[in-house]
Amino acid sequence: MSGAPTRVFVARLAGLPVFDPVGDRVGRVRDVVVVPRAARRPRAVGLVVEVPGKKRIFVPMTRVTSMDTGQVITTGVLNVRRFEQREAEVLVITDLFDREVVLNGSAARAVHGSDVDGPVEAVVEDVALEQARSRDWEVGRLFVREAGQGSKKRGLRRKGSTALIDVHDAAGLFGTPQEQGATLLAASLEEMKPADIADLLHDMPLKRRVELASELDDERLADVVQELPNDDQVHLLSALGRERAAHVLEAMEPDDAADLLGELTEEAAEQLLGLMEPEDARGVRRLLAYEDHTAGGLMTTEPVIMGPEATVAQALATVRRASVPYTLAAAVYVVRPPNETPTGRLLGVVHLQRLLREPPHEAIGGLIDKDVEPLSPDTPLAVVTRRLATYDLVSLPVTDPKGRLLGAVTVDDVLDHLLPEDWREVDEEAVEPEQTLETVTGSLRAVDPGQSKGSGGSGGKKKGAGRG
Repeated sequence: MSGAPTRVFVARLAGLPVFDPVGDRVGRVRDVVVVPRAARRPRAVGLVVEVPGKKRIFVPMTRVTSMDTGQVITTGVLNVRRFEQREAEVLVITDLFDREVVLNGSAARAVHGSDVDGPVEAVVEDVALEQARSRDWEVGRLFVREAGQGSKKRGLRRKGSTALIDVHDAAGLFGTPQEQGATLLAASLEEMKPADIADLLHDMPLKRRVELASELDDERLADVVQELPNDDQVHLLSALGRERAAHVLEAMEPDDAADLLGELTEEAAEQLLGLMEPEDARGVRRLLAYEDHTAGGLMTTEPVIMGPEATVAQALATVRRASVPYTLAAAVYVVRPPNETPTGRLLGVVHLQRLLREPPHEAIGGLIDKDVEPLSPDTPLAVVTRRLATYDLVSLPVTDPKGRLLGAVTVDDVLDHLLPEDWREVDEEAVEPEQTLETVTGSLRAVDPGQSKGSGGSGGKKKGAGRG
């Protein structure tokens, strides 16, 4: 976050105007959304911003570029859907201001004095957000005031002394242990990769899956759903309710969302598409029109796309974003306007390694690799696979007959279609080391070298064990 202080008090953020990159006013800050984490500082995930019409929307912290004195500046396109608080989320101003907490040890002495013997009750008056080395914003400090001995009901709370304490020194900030149970379940998964969370969900009863899913935000849940077997995806999506399911689909990669909707009945898929934001739904509908095992059915409609006038510095800043998957960050597709699929004419590709070798001010239009031959939407999976392998590419562009970029096929999407349908459910320890995967023909099968030589194989051979 450029030009921003490393500590910001929420009380000072409240009411500040929010501007977009060109200086147009978006709205005003009304609250800060944080998520508790087990044994770690709570993480600030976004701001609640009131836009014209008194509508409140959610602005992720990843969209906030500056929180200087007097204003907040954002970047990118903001989702104007009305903000809805998730169970795992806590609003700082609404939920934490005036919250009574219990202080012990040094925190108690800081508020009451060195003569204190035992815990001290205090009231939270402000919360300080601090930026960690990871660039995440966390709740680091609490500004607290010692609670008075008068009755709260009569409004006779005595003005006690104050102190700035570490967030971990305040017990009860997020309620009782029972109230925190569901929240901390999700918080304990904070550092896990989506594929590992998907493994946990797969082994849970459906009811427990839904409970955990309700604690994850849309983006996190979308990442997890994409790692689940097809049947689990369908069952979980159906159990979430249509509104939440539509939000999760919007947060998924368009090609993954299309694959999932393709597993549903036509009526159910159409209902969910109708609940999605029109722009998100359009991209998914385009993908649903293609056959599964073709470049059109495999591609994502959201590769990294820029005009030829963009600089190396701008391109690197774009691919550096955490929201850009590794496979898409490896290449920038250079096109004529418009820069959203379907774009203007595709000019070529600039590879990440080339960007790293050039000066920041250089225009990417002069760095284009024109030798990467685009795929047509109806190119078969076997041809896509062979092309990626032959030229050691991570992704390939897909264009229409007029040369307009429709999307890009990435190597991870190809692998998803080459591997057996139940590959996510196979226990890795049950696969023999000597088995190899043969993909030359575009289909994938396990080959046992011993058997191919006519041997009878080992009598101690394990079976592939599913977790179902």
